[in-house]
Amino acid sequence: MNTTFLLMAKYDGLPIIPAQQVCEDFFPHLTLPKFLRKVSEGQIPLQLVRIENSQKSARGVHIQDLAAYIDDRRKAAHREYKQMYG
Repeated sequence: MNTTFLLMAKYDGLPIIPAQQVCEDFFPHLTLPKFLRKVSEGQIPLQLVRIENSQKSARGVHIQDLAAYIDDRRKAAHREYKQMYG
């Protein structure tokens, strides 16, 4: 299955998913400010897109970047599983 297409279905084809929504859906243990801080520090390797050239503009994550992040996390889990169980 293609992760990008699944995300497109989930988010009704939006190319940029609001950071608040990404945080709620995939990082429910984090508040939005903590999520944004972890992204800016590189602890969560996602790129935030600003809708305008303003500090106060809405931020979001491009659907392909989110799909790549999810796929990378799956690969890491698969490697860990193979190490543990052969």
